[in-house]
Amino acid sequence: MSGSNVRLSVFNILGREISDLANQVINPGSYEYEFDASDLSSGIYYYILQSGEYKISGKMVLVK
Repeated sequence: MSGSNVRLSVFNILGREISDLANQVINPGSYEYEFDASDLSSGIYYYILQSGEYKISGKMVLVK
């Protein structure tokens, strides 16, 4: 199996990208990414995971 380019990005509530956790060719499988939010304020953040035509987004709530 060949890999495909995968991009995982985190955005603030204004839509500004604050982290690019992955932007590389990855082989099929299961992966985990750690997100260092120590410099961020409490609030709502969004992520987008994209690979080829597949795209999913979600909301995260950061409470400090």
